[in-house]
Amino acid sequence: MPAQQKKIIFCIAGVLSLACALGTAAAIGTQLWVKGTTLCKTGALLVNATGQELEKFIGKIQYGLFYGERVRQCGLGGRPFQFSFFPDLLKIIPASIHVSVILFCTVLIVFALVGAGFFMFNAFGSPYETLHGPVGLYLWSFIACSCGCLIMILFSSEVKIHHLSEKIANFKEGSFTFKTHSEQFANSFWIILVCSLVQFLNALLIRFAGFEFPFSKPKDSGTITGAADLMY
Repeated sequence: MPAQQKKIIFCIAGVLSLACALGTAAAIGTQLWVKGTTLCKTGALLVNATGQELEKFIGKIQYGLFYGERVRQCGLGGRPFQFSFFPDLLKIIPASIHVSVILFCTVLIVFALVGAGFFMFNAFGSPYETLHGPVGLYLWSFIACSCGCLIMILFSSEVKIHHLSEKIANFKEGSFTFKTHSEQFANSFWIILVCSLVQFLNALLIRFAGFEFPFSKPKDSGTITGAADLMY
């Protein structure tokens, strides 16, 4: 492939990687990871509410990685309550999983930025070699993609397996018991999925530029000359 086309491909990959880093950074700071509704089970049982009467006992909840908000409904109107994971909910949530999600988000941002930088070096400058050939570009994309997958797996397990929404809804509730009525992942969670797909796409773009995947067996070791065109 001509060098000019390779530069265009690396420029596109760099922009995508930078957008991934910025999108992840924006997602971390929002409370749009999970949206749902909670049912005041105790209040509904007291009045034997059914059908449309249950709407008076269904509140709302939404939260992210650091803070969130829920509207408490127990038949007397909505009462909003804002909360923070650190330090308010630290004792009732699976703290190790939650901190791991935040850590992998940080790693995803760092390696997406590093990948964007080296993609741009390949497109416009003379890259600084620390790994031979394009292996470094594959490495950054693979690490960022893996972090995105781990974020989704860990956060999904925290929400679904450890019933995070119910734990938040029942925080500092004495006589009332709340149960998750509906629950779905919101925009910020899906941004992480898009970022993971972007990093996988970057790896395909590197391959499209003419560089073999790492550890693949070359057809003829004596004819490999293109790996030194755009290094790392």
